[in-house]
Amino acid sequence: MRFLELAEILDKIESTTKRLEMVELISSLLRRAEDDIRETVFLLQGKVAPDYEGIELGIAEKIAIRALASLSGLKEATIETELVKKGDLGKIGEELLRNKKQVSLLSEELTVKKVYGSLLKISKASGGGSQTRKLQILLDLLQNADPVEVRYLLRIVTGKMRIGVADMTIVDSIAVAFGTKDKSDLVEGAYNIMPNLPELAYRAMSGGIDSLASLKVTPGIPIRSMLAERLPSLSEILEKMDGRFAIEYKYDGLRTQVHKIGDKVELFSRRLENVTSQFPDIVEEIGKSVKAQIAILDGEAVPFNLDTNEMLPFQEISRRRGRKYDLKETIQKIPVVLFLFDAMMINGTNLMDVPYAQRRLKLTNTIEESQNIKIAKSRVVSDIESADRFFNEALEAGCEGIMAKSIEDKSVYKPGAREFLWIKYKREYQLEMEDTVDLVVVGAFGGQGKRSGGYGALLMAVYSREEDKFRTVCKLGSGFSDEQLDNLPRMLKPYSLKSRDHRVESTIDADFWFTPSLVLEVKGAEITLSPTHTCCRDVVKKGAGLAIRFPRFTGKWRTDKKADEATNEQEIIEMYHSQRKKVLADNA
Repeated sequence: MRFLELAEILDKIESTTKRLEMVELISSLLRRAEDDIRETVFLLQGKVAPDYEGIELGIAEKIAIRALASLSGLKEATIETELVKKGDLGKIGEELLRNKKQVSLLSEELTVKKVYGSLLKISKASGGGSQTRKLQILLDLLQNADPVEVRYLLRIVTGKMRIGVADMTIVDSIAVAFGTKDKSDLVEGAYNIMPNLPELAYRAMSGGIDSLASLKVTPGIPIRSMLAERLPSLSEILEKMDGRFAIEYKYDGLRTQVHKIGDKVELFSRRLENVTSQFPDIVEEIGKSVKAQIAILDGEAVPFNLDTNEMLPFQEISRRRGRKYDLKETIQKIPVVLFLFDAMMINGTNLMDVPYAQRRLKLTNTIEESQNIKIAKSRVVSDIESADRFFNEALEAGCEGIMAKSIEDKSVYKPGAREFLWIKYKREYQLEMEDTVDLVVVGAFGGQGKRSGGYGALLMAVYSREEDKFRTVCKLGSGFSDEQLDNLPRMLKPYSLKSRDHRVESTIDADFWFTPSLVLEVKGAEITLSPTHTCCRDVVKKGAGLAIRFPRFTGKWRTDKKADEATNEQEIIEMYHSQRKKVLADNA
């Protein structure tokens, strides 16, 4: 397939805000891709490998600018000035090269395979002279590219696709391309245990859509994490769990999935990123503590003061993530304890369809606890008093609350699902607003006074999975330290847009717009009806949405979550109704 065909489809996707149109465009593309289908889906995602393989393009924006300057004859400084104005290097490249004449005898038509292969070479270039090699490979592509191809080449290599195609949109597209829309659940189920969309597309094409039902859990490929629902009181949890449940510490750390295959240990984050290299201490301890040749385990990596036996704030673990230098010193300063709470596979046996109590027993029998590897504290309760004592015990130990888990026969492990088999209950439930929420930055407003020159407040949104939209729920300006405020422009710069992202629904006109990417934890006083915000518009009252009143940043950057894993509209509406129920009860 010619890369131009893909670029033209990307252009059409970028010009629509309708998810059904996106699905139709992508499914049509997949049917035409044939032998290029894997490479096509990777480029559609702006990637060269699934997240869990840890292969990134790794090309700095300045190299892309240098390549563009070389081709256009302009100075790098001139292109940098244009980038500040327009915020889109791809568009700038397209405009600069639109009138560039190419000699056909010297140019070579770009194919999807050639582009993908070249980008893979860029991602693997390392060592002395690697930057020069990356530049030359990129120049070779750009010299043979049409203007619209230049736009997407530059966006892909700099990690800024900007077309807003979520993974679930591609899931639906695979179902439509090789089956029907009602096969989306089947594709999603396969995606939950093999989060590699290019591979799923290839298998659906070559073996038929129903072949995805036979996919098995594979050690070394992360499973999408099972998630919890929430309820505002222990009494409601007890009722929901039919009067008896397992209650477990809810640790405030980094969700970590462990894969052990013989002597090899790999760790994956909730975002399916391979974080093995960042936790060599945990890797070593897993090798000693896990008494199974093959295992897939679920847990939480928590920063810990081993001298005082106290948990440290979640933010401390971020100092371990992404660090390439002085890691040994950082490990000594910020030790981590991995608390394991579930087992999805032991010695090659898939346990996900086994009830929770049996999985827990298997986990306990497989783990030999050490200083850095422990089993999450848990017990079975059947009355409010016992549950409340355990909850307060968890808070005193430094946890953020508890997890209630069903112990009935139906209590299987459901990858990627958020169901009432697991229910979280946190200390913030004692406030008017039941819980903290994880919100996505979609815009910002210029600062005044001491915040002049920076951002005075952020426009925050929740996610609508059904419509693949981000809808505003509050402006956030409280809870930030001066240092955090100073760092916001730098943190948000990679996601900067000239206009509102087409997946963002907002009646508020922000001064700055961003691709929905950065997730922050926010605490509020209550959830109220709003004539302005678009979250849950028309659900409670015609013409009104829901908003968080008096929001405050907790200090926690949710780098472990993708934007589409943030708090969703359904959770907000449930919190609103629970809040009203509590108010009515208190006033009765």
